[in-house]
Amino acid sequence: MAQLLGAGIVLQERQLVATAAAFSCDYEGGPTEVGYGGARGGGKSHWGLAQLALDCLRYPGLTCLCLRKVGKANKQNFNELRLKVLRGVSTRFLQEGVLLFGNGSKIILGHFQNESDVDAYLGLEYDVILVEEATTLSASKYKMIRTCNRSSKAGWRPRMYTTTNPGGVGHAWYKAALVQPHRQAGKMLGLGHQKGPTRFVPATVYDNGFVNREYTATLEGLSGWMKKAWLDGDWDVAAGQFFTNWRAPVHVLKPSDIPFVPGFTRSWASLDYGFTHYTAAYLLCESDGIVYFVDEHAERQWLPQRHGPGIQNMLGRHQVSLPQLDTFVAGRDVFAVKGSESGRTIADQYEAMGMYFSPADDDRISGAGEILHRLGDIDAGIEPTLYVSERCARFIESIPSLEHDPHVPEKVRKVDTDDDGIGGDDAYDGGRYGVMAAGKLVLPPLVSGAASQPDITRWKPAHQPYGR
Repeated sequence: MAQLLGAGIVLQERQLVATAAAFSCDYEGGPTEVGYGGARGGGKSHWGLAQLALDCLRYPGLTCLCLRKVGKANKQNFNELRLKVLRGVSTRFLQEGVLLFGNGSKIILGHFQNESDVDAYLGLEYDVILVEEATTLSASKYKMIRTCNRSSKAGWRPRMYTTTNPGGVGHAWYKAALVQPHRQAGKMLGLGHQKGPTRFVPATVYDNGFVNREYTATLEGLSGWMKKAWLDGDWDVAAGQFFTNWRAPVHVLKPSDIPFVPGFTRSWASLDYGFTHYTAAYLLCESDGIVYFVDEHAERQWLPQRHGPGIQNMLGRHQVSLPQLDTFVAGRDVFAVKGSESGRTIADQYEAMGMYFSPADDDRISGAGEILHRLGDIDAGIEPTLYVSERCARFIESIPSLEHDPHVPEKVRKVDTDDDGIGGDDAYDGGRYGVMAAGKLVLPPLVSGAASQPDITRWKPAHQPYGR
């Protein structure tokens, strides 16, 4: 606080919380990344510059990089911002975009409009890096700039600061890396007790007393995903979100709340194949016209010979065997993709383990529409006919991040998993196949006198759907 007062830097309550998190980077075992923001109007740019200046003032000779996603007016806007934020700090702003402090520390102003622009800063050493609008960068590009965050200065721990809003190409990785640990800490440890290498401090327009009332009213007047993301800073929505009627507190159930009784409740399975991407398999059931996701198997860089036992283990957790399934649908690529030099398809490899797939209905428009319909509309009083068990973590993670295809709005935009397995639509595709199979099932006949047992003698061998 003495440093703040001495420099004439004014920070508000949430900004002070972020600064406390930034100062905790000084200590061994403390964080190395601090994120601030979420909603619009929370004072993100003000805090970011103020924090870089505080670090420069308290440690001589620091080299800081401030990366901002702006265009040609970058230097002018930055200079105007520093005159407002650093009114009590003696600095010199050079034409080439460098802010000099009297003790030899400096802030280098960088900018990017496209991801490729970031490459100009690679290979150099920066004691502190601030990335504004971090979710406009992919996970791989952010990792590349992180390799420049190093220091040879005694007593200084390098650190990254980020400010951003929900949405953008980096939404999934940012949420997983910074927002989710913050949420988990709030549940497990209590707010303010987050551990690990990251800290995230959420802020909204209501945390900024200097925002004019008209701007606040503009945000309050928004609707849909814009209001949730830009006013509330809700990380469970994103710009262009497809399933805007998804409500995790409503649609996600505890496993004990799923009305599934093996042998009595109709059940089936679905699979989306991948190797670099995830293979995602689901056990689903139907009761009183409502579809439930019972369980999930999702792994990447596994061969079918490893997935097979994993899927059977998933079924076994619920006392379900393969012959008890009404059908097991899979994406059509498993019947065409060659999985080995012998020319066997992926489906052939699973068949060798006793799993017989039927081609899934893979119409992306119809599938998206069916899920959208089944999620209902809680705000309008329309009850869902689709619920998901907490066990289906990847499906739950993927649904709120899916966006409209910009070319065909009725489709979900295709998005790949990144190198670390974050994001992607594999879980959604596997689940979509299962939901589309719900209306096409035929309940197997039952053995006379044993109502809980399906008549497996009626079931046909390889290349035939279960239960037919």
